[in-house]
Amino acid sequence: MIQSAWLLDVSEVNNPLKILQELDRNLSDPVELILYGRGALAMAFPQLTDCMATMDVDVIIPCSDEERFDQNLKFWEALEITNRKLETSGLYLTHLFLEEQIILSPDWRTHCMPISAPVLKNLSLLRPSAQDLILSKMMRIDPQDREDIRQLLPFAPPPAEGWTFFFKNARVPDSPELRETFQQNQIWFFAEGLDAFTR
Repeated sequence: MIQSAWLLDVSEVNNPLKILQELDRNLSDPVELILYGRGALAMAFPQLTDCMATMDVDVIIPCSDEERFDQNLKFWEALEITNRKLETSGLYLTHLFLEEQIILSPDWRTHCMPISAPVLKNLSLLRPSAQDLILSKMMRIDPQDREDIRQLLPFAPPPAEGWTFFFKNARVPDSPELRETFQQNQIWFFAEGLDAFTR
């Protein structure tokens, strides 16, 4: 069950919203999407205005929903039409990942929060907790991802068990390179004193 959440009203048009509006127009049935990446930041935290310029939207598919998505041919047709219509603008929605491909906490799904977007009729949107969004930003050693982590901290209460345990307990895809990257980002996180941030 999804926990209750503070709903942010997304009224200012931004690139992720343009993408989602186009997809929404091409859908004939309701679809729930869990956003992550800068698209999720732009939609859920309008204060982070620099995220509105991102050119794509990333989606997490829970493993429990994989079969349902695979069988939803109308969704994939709508997605293909959407990307075709957006091609000249450079906007796209092509990155849909299974949860096991993303660094997340074991109970990430129970902490997902709704994103309020009243202009969308067929799409309902969720996003991982700010803590899980931080985890997902630690899959690359990238200056932009690290800046996004800094910007997420005001929205991410420190884990009750502390950041060290939170990172140690994270589910990391079975990739030596990714595990090394995650470790390097943890070293950076603590070296920058980000674990001491309080809202």
